[in-house]
Amino acid sequence: MSTRSIEIMDTTLRDGEQTSGVSFSASEKLTIARLLIEELGVDRIEVASARVSEGEFEAVKNIINWANENEHIDQIEILTFVDNGKSIQWMKDTGAKVQNLLTKGSLHHLTYQLKKTPEQHFAEIAQSFRQATQEGITNNIYLEDWSNGMRNSPEYVYQFLDFLTSQDVKRILLPDTLGVLTPSETYTYLSEIRNTYPDLHFDFHAHNDYDLGVANAIEGIKAGVNGLHLTMNGMGERAGNAPLASVIAVINDYFPKVKINIKEAALYKVSKLVETFSGFKIPVNKPIVGDNVFTQTAGIHADGDNKHNLYFNDLMPERFGRKRKYALGKTSGKANIEKNLQELGLKLSPEDIKKVTQKIIKLGDKKEVVTQDDLPYIISDVLDSGLYKDTVKIKSYVLNHAKGLKPSATIAIQLDEEIIEENAQGDGQYDAFMNALRKIYDQKNKDLPILIDYAVRIPPGSNSDALCETVITWKTPEKEIVTRGLDSDQTVSAIKATQKMLNIIEL
Repeated sequence: MSTRSIEIMDTTLRDGEQTSGVSFSASEKLTIARLLIEELGVDRIEVASARVSEGEFEAVKNIINWANENEHIDQIEILTFVDNGKSIQWMKDTGAKVQNLLTKGSLHHLTYQLKKTPEQHFAEIAQSFRQATQEGITNNIYLEDWSNGMRNSPEYVYQFLDFLTSQDVKRILLPDTLGVLTPSETYTYLSEIRNTYPDLHFDFHAHNDYDLGVANAIEGIKAGVNGLHLTMNGMGERAGNAPLASVIAVINDYFPKVKINIKEAALYKVSKLVETFSGFKIPVNKPIVGDNVFTQTAGIHADGDNKHNLYFNDLMPERFGRKRKYALGKTSGKANIEKNLQELGLKLSPEDIKKVTQKIIKLGDKKEVVTQDDLPYIISDVLDSGLYKDTVKIKSYVLNHAKGLKPSATIAIQLDEEIIEENAQGDGQYDAFMNALRKIYDQKNKDLPILIDYAVRIPPGSNSDALCETVITWKTPEKEIVTRGLDSDQTVSAIKATQKMLNIIEL
């Protein structure tokens, strides 16, 4: 089989934004659009639905202005409707040049939602195409509920496709709207259509209701589709869409004759930014982009990695701009500890490693989070080595929060053998604390890491006085640091985690 190219269309900003509770601002949409095209290298992006809101209109105009300035205008697509030209006018006002017209791909939808005959529907579609062409707009078309159409009314689907062969349409977009297809059905239906209409361009759009989105996208490739629709982190309505990172990794590793333009090394970076903007947390076990997917937990796996990389596969973390980690917990073995010590530039005797390993296992049994940054503390505690001691101490603090006033904090820090006091306001007590701390570090011309994640954990079913665990992730120019604080008060537990961070960066 000769090499062929397929287009990747990312619909995070349109279909992905239908994730419950997600709404991107105009500036966030523009930032994501730029990263998807310029950093990640997707071929096309679907950025909005026409006529949704004034905010959506302004967001699209911002993206179109940027796309025009950077010669990406043909890569920006808008979902439109059969609405007597209203969507076309909306597109014209934004300056967008590619419409993805939403139509009915099953007789069931056509009959019970639109209450029209195929001939009436096709006539309205033809009119929409003519209006778009007159305005210099390229026509793509969605056949909504196409998968059920193929199951229950294939004659209608083929009647529709026959009609489209006579129209000014560039791409036909075939969605599994309700995520109902099995992989075998996906391959069968798409192969039949591909063979019947070899000169038409077909995209496949998979949903993930049965967790078959990736499998179905791969069957689409086998069947010869020209393009795939994917989203960052699998965002989308209900169970979401086929996730871009997973599909790209499968294509690169299992389809050497299929050419795509995606830059793998940018996947994690873009994924994390979308996570931040959307508030849609990536599951830690999400393939490629989840926090845990390149973390070995079992000690036997770390030992195997030391012996000719026995537990590696082709999904090497470096491909995606990531690093392999070795977790510390109750299943840790000596090999895990040694891997983490190597990262820190520390070396212990076999007997001392055994003692440290036992301490980590005990902490894991108590469900305590143990990170690489905890190792100096643990070593000092277990071996009484003096390897670690607090050089920065939060001596005292007063936190105020009164109705009608901004929260404030006054703190006293021991830094470089000197006690320094400072006060500040903030959006919350901890924010005020950090603002005061930042003032102190600015006085000393010292840099603080950037706080990039803040997680609070309270045991389920606990009483109000239960211990609260705060786990904070910090970013320095060199690495990420994870620190943990434990207290019955959430803000105090965060301050304890912060003191640990201050000493780690000093160390």
